Amino acid sequence: MRQTTTHSEGAPLLSIEKLSVRFGETVAVDRLDLEVKAGERVALVGESGSGKSVTALAILRLLADAQVSGAIRFAGEDLLQKSERAMRGVRGADIAMIFQEPMTALNPLFSIGDQIAEAVIQHDEVSRADARRRALKLLDRTGIAEPERRIDHFPHQLSGGQRQRAMIAMALACRPRLLIADEPTTALDVTVRAQILELLLELQREEARQRGMAVLMITHDLNLVRRFAHRVAVMERGAVVEAGPVDEVFGNPRHPYTQRLIASRPERALLPVLPIAPVLLAARDLSVAYSISRPGLSGWFGRDRFDAVKGVNVELRQGETVGIVGESGSGKSTLAMALLGLQPLSGGSVVFHGESLTLLRGARQKDFRGRVQVVFQDPYGSLSPRQTIEQIVGEGLALHQPGLSAPTRRERVISALRDVGLDRTLLQRYPHEFSGGQRQRIAIARAMVLEPQILVLDEPTSALDVSIQQQVLQLLVRLQQKYNLGYVFISHDLDVIRAMAHRIAVMQDGVIVEQGDAEALIAAPQHAYTRKLLAAAFGGA
Repeated sequence: MRQTTTHSEGAPLLSIEKLSVRFGETVAVDRLDLEVKAGERVALVGESGSGKSVTALAILRLLADAQVSGAIRFAGEDLLQKSERAMRGVRGADIAMIFQEPMTALNPLFSIGDQIAEAVIQHDEVSRADARRRALKLLDRTGIAEPERRIDHFPHQLSGGQRQRAMIAMALACRPRLLIADEPTTALDVTVRAQILELLLELQREEARQRGMAVLMITHDLNLVRRFAHRVAVMERGAVVEAGPVDEVFGNPRHPYTQRLIASRPERALLPVLPIAPVLLAARDLSVAYSISRPGLSGWFGRDRFDAVKGVNVELRQGETVGIVGESGSGKSTLAMALLGLQPLSGGSVVFHGESLTLLRGARQKDFRGRVQVVFQDPYGSLSPRQTIEQIVGEGLALHQPGLSAPTRRERVISALRDVGLDRTLLQRYPHEFSGGQRQRIAIARAMVLEPQILVLDEPTSALDVSIQQQVLQLLVRLQQKYNLGYVFISHDLDVIRAMAHRIAVMQDGVIVEQGDAEALIAAPQHAYTRKLLAAAFGGA
């Protein structure tokens, strides 16, 4: 059986003193001090590159090729002085970690039951049968429906929320004294995010009463910090610049960086849509269906129909932003692809300037492709790593306006970059040389260079830090006002939608269950599903 260390009453469970982490000449963490007491919930916040995750990995000694100095004391013992063999006994047993993306953290070749049981067998030396029974109880405890059936499922057979619950079950398998949660809800829908947060709170309170379990939450989600943590430490460029009780730090932030983070909440700055604004794009009784394989042997004899979008009616006017909200699987992205003319319809129509897309041919279809552009969620994945910025932004011009001379095309590219706050000195650089916010600006410039009337924005800021997100949203508002653009804005972030949308359409199971003026809908939602989304996002606000 594993042995547990003890520490004196009143001493912090985790004490980090003057921790520095270097990768060659790069300083990732700079003389960091942090304490976590038994039973306490502490949040470590900051933007990408601030050193949050590096700090978490340093605690568990999981950093390769790094020079680490200082002290990391857990229950009074300095983890940096322990042997690797001793650290294997600490990881998972005394200190466990929940990672941001469970699909990459879970082994795709083993069932979730086997992966949970493995940790129990490794640290507690129990039989495989006893470990499986404990895994079953943990799956049930973390709220996974039908745990007897799910225990033998592989990670790809679970939803994002279920995979995160399985990760939490694995982390709790050996009843650790410190749980490190690294962005545990970032990739989840707003309602699933609220469920996971409540689950962590419930489990931590229960374990804190019994064993004093503490949680170190790493996040850039300030709303989550307000609802979860007792204390917060704010990191910038590898250093803690401010720390204290959550109410004190958020209510009276003293450091300029903390003030900037708190002020980065999206703010509504929209111009009203003119009453005479024409309808640019409309879905009329739009439906999309897929043919899917039947489970088991019946799949040999036929396929089933899955209705992804059912009888949707929505329209977009010039200068207007229509926000499409809903959980994963609600049909948002399928609707977007249908509006772009990239998804075959099973019923209804998409109308552009009064003409059905199915009737567009030749030059008119090509004109539609230029007038309606899309900006995707992941700017790095949507930009070719082998092309320069000039080639990426100018590619649409080469396709849609091949008669342009090379100097004219370059000037158009430079103008589009200038519109998004970038300059001509970047033309010969490649996507990997830019930050996430800069890459999203490049993606917007690529769309804007064709002078479109409509942008379809599919989660365009979900991968960005809060301050960068605010900059991109302000850019989109400025471009809309300058060019009178129509936006279809798809997001599960209701803070963003509240700031950006004139009207909101709420999707559930392929159906728009409610739509209307954004402020009126948020103030007085009529449908139960809308109320659930808002309660999850704003705590009932």
